[in-house]
Amino acid sequence: MSLPIFRIDDIGASTKAFEQYGNRWFRPFSNFGPLKRIPPFRMWGPYQELTADQWLVFLQIFREHHIVPIIAITATWVDENSHLIPFPEKFPDEANTLKQAADRHEIIIANHGLTHCVVGKHLPRPCSSNRSFHREFLPTLDQEVHTQHICASQKILETFFDRPIEMLVPPGNVWSIKTYHALQGTNIKKIMCSRHMVETHEEMEGVQFIDDHKGVVRFHDRELCLFGEPWLRRVITQAVSVGENSSRMEA
Repeated sequence: MSLPIFRIDDIGASTKAFEQYGNRWFRPFSNFGPLKRIPPFRMWGPYQELTADQWLVFLQIFREHHIVPIIAITATWVDENSHLIPFPEKFPDEANTLKQAADRHEIIIANHGLTHCVVGKHLPRPCSSNRSFHREFLPTLDQEVHTQHICASQKILETFFDRPIEMLVPPGNVWSIKTYHALQGTNIKKIMCSRHMVETHEEMEGVQFIDDHKGVVRFHDRELCLFGEPWLRRVITQAVSVGENSSRMEA
């Protein structure tokens, strides 16, 4: 029996605090004022960053099932003044817990961008959604932005985790041929997401595209924060069941 790959996105991203938009069933009213931060009108955030203690519980569950998840980390937190705070500085206990897990080969660290957002346009809007600005590698941004964000995020993550970071998980599944060009000269050899680059499906040299629709259980730290241990155990149980059924069919 083969289990799917498990991947958790948005660790360290200020998107969890600042990406705010209303539930589509209540629009346009749900995008007004504080409504987009209150259930049932809210659709995404805000929610809290996971603590080191919470991670210890989730990592133990993964160990029990012999799962080595991919942990996609955004290298800096963008605050309300557009200052970029490196992940290990903003969340030192969480970062150290993940570093120890990576050292034990219990998790794989992936690059989830430098900012997850367009800096300066990331704050909530009074009467509309800001979701479109929580996509970091937009094709409309200059090549210089793509290159600077890839290089800076790699430096932060590789320095702290003391290992090559070989996978990029583009925030919001949006990336560009400019992003691909920005990878040249870095250790990134894989891009995992649900969509190919925006402009073209041309073959890439030295970089593999992995479609995460196939054999990947992907979710955000949001689900772990809001639903906790029972939710994760249920997701793993379902994935194991699917894997067992697939093995029977192949036998």
